[in-house]
Amino acid sequence: MTERTPTFLEYIADEDHGSKVLALAARARRTLWLGTADIKDLHVNEEPFLALIAHLIGKGVEVRLIHGKEPGRIWQADFERYPILRTGLERVLCPRVHFKLLIVDQSSAYIGSANLTGAGMGLKSARRRNFEAGILTNDPRLVQAAADHFDGVWMGRHCADCGRGEFCGIPIARL
Repeated sequence: MTERTPTFLEYIADEDHGSKVLALAARARRTLWLGTADIKDLHVNEEPFLALIAHLIGKGVEVRLIHGKEPGRIWQADFERYPILRTGLERVLCPRVHFKLLIVDQSSAYIGSANLTGAGMGLKSARRRNFEAGILTNDPRLVQAAADHFDGVWMGRHCADCGRGEFCGIPIARL
């Protein structure tokens, strides 16, 4: 008989995102799916978040990133510091993405308002961080619903009827 992990559902706000959401990402063993409207030079303990992503990819974790706009120059510079990201990080741009999802091993998820930025994750000073809210859960129904939503965008399910194709570099459906 296998031991079942108790279901958790936790409301988190503001600076708790930095410790709890990013800690969830660090626990990925097989898959990490990230969905965000904005992604910037997020740093955790003086290290770029991309260092964690590179480490996970190096351990064989499949990492997928959907983002709504191109990251800035500092993120791009951090990206170049980790060559494994060029071939190991699967990412697509979808200008309609505004969801914030983090799905780990298809068993736990963050569903909320915070972008993958320092201000969103509550890692800026109290006067510079955003007011954010979300939930962390391993409830199978919620995790599956979030994964299905992410996967629908990832697979280009909405591309044919999107109406925003002129803002895509290459529509996901053609990748």
